Amino acid sequence: MPFAIPFHALLPGLVCALAYALSALTPGRGARAALGLAWLMHALLLGVGLGLWHDEPHFGFAPALSVTVWLVVAVYAVEARYYPALQARRALPAPLATLSLLAVLVSLFFPGQVVTHHGALLLPLHWALGIASYGLFAVAVAHALLMLRAETRIRHASESDSGLPLLTLERLTFRFVTAGFALLTATLAAGLLFDEHLYGTPWKWNHKMVFSVLSWVVFAVLLYGRWRLGWRGWRAARWLFTGTGLLLLAYVGSRFVLEIVLHRGPLTS
Repeated sequence: MPFAIPFHALLPGLVCALAYALSALTPGRGARAALGLAWLMHALLLGVGLGLWHDEPHFGFAPALSVTVWLVVAVYAVEARYYPALQARRALPAPLATLSLLAVLVSLFFPGQVVTHHGALLLPLHWALGIASYGLFAVAVAHALLMLRAETRIRHASESDSGLPLLTLERLTFRFVTAGFALLTATLAAGLLFDEHLYGTPWKWNHKMVFSVLSWVVFAVLLYGRWRLGWRGWRAARWLFTGTGLLLLAYVGSRFVLEIVLHRGPLTS
């Protein structure tokens, strides 16, 4: 039920939210240290909140968002080690920490509902593939925004404030799109082949599946356009934003309506 915060998730959730807030307000190295602590607390919160350590796992739209944001933070941390220019900037961790703070708070108030494991080990694997693909596309969108901003500043003869060259941002954006597309393909294939085993109902066309397939088509066109036609800049970004928006509607939008508006469980189609 919404607004029912599980007691066992309350303390790690509040500590995690406080750590993210500190990472957004603390300058320099202190911000990165606080962000690292917040990320570890976020991982603990996910384990507790999703019920990975007991017999009643919970899942829903808010936990899915929380896991996605946690993955985005993880990618940023790894990327910052390989691209030291990111470490010299305070602007990137602050919005990232703020987004993570909001995701944690929302997941506390909307912890999802108890899930029955119809598919044993296959169901968590299916979730992992789907959420990982969402996370990679979210990272791709973040890089695309930095890419567009860098492109605009270059046109106005200003130095890029992202800390990375335009071509590097462009290359990273499409690497994340390609990886996300591969995982999305695996997720859809698993759903098509094992839907009845996973969820107890045969595969069928519904709003979630329609939006998921539409997003897959959009990403396929984007990658083809990049490969064969050399798409870049705003043209590529528009396709990326459209595909990500459709993917967001496919799961988060549908889960929000089902859980908050219709009060139905996370496995209800």
